[in-house]
Amino acid sequence: MERQDIIDTAEKYYLPVFKRLPLVLDHGQGAHVWDTNGREYIDCLAGIAVNSLGYNHHFQVKAIAEQAAKLIHCSNFFYTDIQAKAAKLFCEVSGMDRVFFANSGAEANEGALKLARKYGTNKNPDKFRIITAKMSFHGRTMATLTATGQPHYQEGYAPLPQGYEYVEFDNINALEQIMDDKVCAVMLEPIQGEGGVHVPHHDYLAKVRALCDKFDALLIFDEIQTGVGRTGAWFEYMNAKVKPDILTFAKGVGGGIPVGGFAIPEKLANVFKPGDHGGTFGGNPLAMASVYATLSAIQAEGIISKVQENGFYFKSKLEEIALKYPEKILEVRGRGLIIGMETTKPATDIVNLALEQGIIVNVTVGNVVRLVPPLVITKADIDKVVSVLDRVFAQF
Repeated sequence: MERQDIIDTAEKYYLPVFKRLPLVLDHGQGAHVWDTNGREYIDCLAGIAVNSLGYNHHFQVKAIAEQAAKLIHCSNFFYTDIQAKAAKLFCEVSGMDRVFFANSGAEANEGALKLARKYGTNKNPDKFRIITAKMSFHGRTMATLTATGQPHYQEGYAPLPQGYEYVEFDNINALEQIMDDKVCAVMLEPIQGEGGVHVPHHDYLAKVRALCDKFDALLIFDEIQTGVGRTGAWFEYMNAKVKPDILTFAKGVGGGIPVGGFAIPEKLANVFKPGDHGGTFGGNPLAMASVYATLSAIQAEGIISKVQENGFYFKSKLEEIALKYPEKILEVRGRGLIIGMETTKPATDIVNLALEQGIIVNVTVGNVVRLVPPLVITKADIDKVVSVLDRVFAQF
């Protein structure tokens, strides 16, 4: 089909829940994608922080193709070699002891919330309160959109599940005031992604950890956006030096194949009994092949250290633009390759202006330009992106 035929067909048959750009992508290589007209773009969205190895990574493509020829799906009633290998490797790089694989970030967080409730109510039927942060984002299922501290996501879905409360992110006093023995979990993004790329003060997460220990509440880190190398460590908790009780992940772990999950220490391994949790597709061989390939490539190619180096370089270059346009840019923030540029007015036009010049970026919460490129982006690509954004802000 031609470009307009594709758009018209999708508009006719697909549920209209996305605000799409009039762009039909066809193929990619590294951090670059091409549309059906053959035009090239540098992708600084990466499927919303999903395509960690970029596009057409040889190791990942080979692993998926070989697994597809062997076994695509197998019920979790049986064992597979590739699931065992992926689980072992994930636990090794994450520093956790046990893992459960699902299909998405929302499923990952749903499982974490279930486990926290089970942990709490096993001790005391009244220990069910869950505290999350304002401006957080945890998913679109009923439980995870309730956990999400942005009311507009919850409109029209009342009555919501009970037992959720919200505090200001990076405000330990606010959390102290509502913590008690009836709290079973505190759930936080160590860096808020959808909420505007907010990085907390260096001691905030450690203080949250201490409060959770005091009240025997589980600390859940939602690392769906910050995990798998995105911030220059395997997981952001490693930068913060604060280990959670439950670590949720998705996005980059499968390199583009839908995978999510949560990981825990051994002490929580028996909170769920057989039949308490599960899923038909989670941990299927095809997804596990992609997880194993993605994690292996990140290790073998030294991608974590490259993210540290290129992330610092990218952010410093964007800070130079901010200094050049102080009336337009309030702040540049982030870590590694999750970077936000907060603007003084709604920034939707920046997306369109950048796209016209071959750069794909995204805006969240209305006025934060979010940059989450593939972890394999090069300095040469970063220089091109910065050059375009400089021109865009001159127009903006």
